[in-house]
This record gives sequence, C-alpha cells and structure tokens, in this order.
Amino acid sequence: MTPAFRRLWGWPLLLGVVSAIGLLSALVGDGAYDALSWAGLGLPVLVAARHIWGR
Repeated sequence: MTPAFRRLWGWPLLLGVVSAIGLLSALVGDGAYDALSWAGLGLPVLVAARHIWGR
C-alpha cells in the first residue's frame, strides 16, 4: 500500500474490520463472544462520537 492510500483509507478499513468481527462474534456464540461483540461494535461508535463532539 502506498502511504497516501494508507493515510486516506487506513482508519476506515480498520473500523470496518473491527465492526465485521463484532457482528460475526455476536452471531456465533455467547459468553466471551458477547464481550467481543460489544467491543467490536462499540469502538466505531466511540470513534464517531469523538469526531462529532471534538476532543
């Protein structure tokens, strides 16, 4: 990957992968999978809230 591509698409791709892992873990199992799904689906929400309301 070029530095320009990584700078532009790095974080959105990472958040997409984290969201997909959270969704899959919510569908697959219980217990530790529930905690993983909460973290995986909560992180993009926290990142978006931080950008909306500023630092």
